[in-house]
Formats: sequence, structure tokens, C-alpha cells
Amino acid sequence: MTLHLTLFALLAALAAPAAHAVEYRTVLPKQSTIHFEFRQMGVPVKGGFKRFTTQMVFDPAKPEAARAQIEIDLASIDAGSPEADDESAGKLWFNRSAYPKATFVASQIRALGNNRYEMRGTLTLKGRSRDMVVPVTYAPGKNVATFDGSFVLKRLDFGIGEGLWADVATVANEVRVTFRIAATGN
Repeated sequence: MTLHLTLFALLAALAAPAAHAVEYRTVLPKQSTIHFEFRQMGVPVKGGFKRFTTQMVFDPAKPEAARAQIEIDLASIDAGSPEADDESAGKLWFNRSAYPKATFVASQIRALGNNRYEMRGTLTLKGRSRDMVVPVTYAPGKNVATFDGSFVLKRLDFGIGEGLWADVATVANEVRVTFRIAATGN
């Protein structure tokens, strides 16, 4: 009798449909954020961007097949004051009339374990492209998953803050960028 029950349980397990992994494709803009922080004359300055679009496909069971692209509307900057926002539009900073968007395109995603991933890709800002490695933490949820990351970019590599603003004693070269992308799956 025990052998019969064991055999039945094994057959039932084999006949059951395989567990379906969730593939995240639908980004929730209102729950997603992009922020930055840098130092100006030694004082931390925080800001962010209000408008950006994210396209992604991510299946935690197949991270190597993942794709991601983020496009930021640079006119949506919140640099802490209307004056700073206006200044950022000029040729010495973002030169938004010529380069209205910043784009990051992931070319490779690698699992590091414990829901941590490394996203390699290209950041294009003010007409200059640089390869970046961005660590990302994936937090699955019942209805929504979040993808949190942070990296440091060197603003002068992208020509941000040229001329008199190129002095890193006035405005630090390092800018910490943090993001949270919220998404739902199928």
C-alpha cells in the first residue's frame, strides 16, 4: 500500500504543470524614482527627475535574457530650486536644447546571488556615451517587484558642468545616482 501511494504521489508530481516564473514587463511610473546627489562647495545637493520611461523584460529564472532601457527627460529635473533647474538647461550643464534626453541601455545582466544582479550597459548623456556597471537588487512582491540600484558617475566624463563649473572644488565630479523601478509581471 505504501509503495502504491508513493508511486501515485510521484506520478501526480510529474503530471503537474511546471511552476511558471514571473516575467516583469510592465513598469509602474508613479512608483518608480530616479534621484541624484552631489556636493557643491562641500554641501550635499539632492535632486531627481520627474519624467522618465523604462522598458524592461526580466525573468529571475533567466536573467541573462533580460533587457532594460531607461530614457530620462532632462527638462523634468528638480535640482532643488527653479534657478538651479534653469541653470541646468544651459550649454555648460546638460545643453538640453541639443540633448533633451539621457539614455541607459543594458547589454548584459548577470546574477550575483541573493536577488542581486549586475547590469552592464551604456549611458548616453549630453552626446557622450560611457560603459557603466550598475548593481541592482531585485525585491519580489505579491503584486509588484522593485529593482533598486545606485552608482556613481563622473559628471566631467559627460561634459556636465563645463567652463567655470569644471572646478571640482566648487562642484564635485562624483554624482551618486539612485533609482527604484517598480514593475508587475504576467
